[in-house]
Amino acid sequence: MTDPIERFWNKVQKSDGCWLWTGAKTRGGYGNCYFGGRYMRAHRVSFTLANPDTDIAGLDVDHRCHIPACVRPEHLRAITHKQNQEHRSGAQRNSSSGIQGVRWDGRRWLARVKHHGRTIYVGKFSTKEAAAEAVRSMRIELFTHNDKDYEVA
Repeated sequence: MTDPIERFWNKVQKSDGCWLWTGAKTRGGYGNCYFGGRYMRAHRVSFTLANPDTDIAGLDVDHRCHIPACVRPEHLRAITHKQNQEHRSGAQRNSSSGIQGVRWDGRRWLARVKHHGRTIYVGKFSTKEAAAEAVRSMRIELFTHNDKDYEVA
């Protein structure tokens, strides 16, 4: 019988960037595997194998790279669900602006940020770019795990 850890890593395509799960995937693109007597997300297994002393019960395992099929331990971190939501990769699919937290209200660009279940209105702006910068600045002020807002545009 094959070692479960070896069987797990045999389903990973390693490269210099993301290590992609080649086994079964969910509709959202997350790796799915049978490990330790139950079905688990592959990125959670990878994180646990690389960090055996870290208890991830009640925590999300976040993809810093925003690639759901990635299982490279260096691209993963254990964080709260709130922090994981702060680290979203961008706007929702139905966004009128294509920018997270920015929408057209019919006359101006409205900027807002959701934090602790509340909507914080940042302001109204004549340009989409000004609204985008305003929400980016507010996320930097409020959020703890929003790597993308620190990247140079």
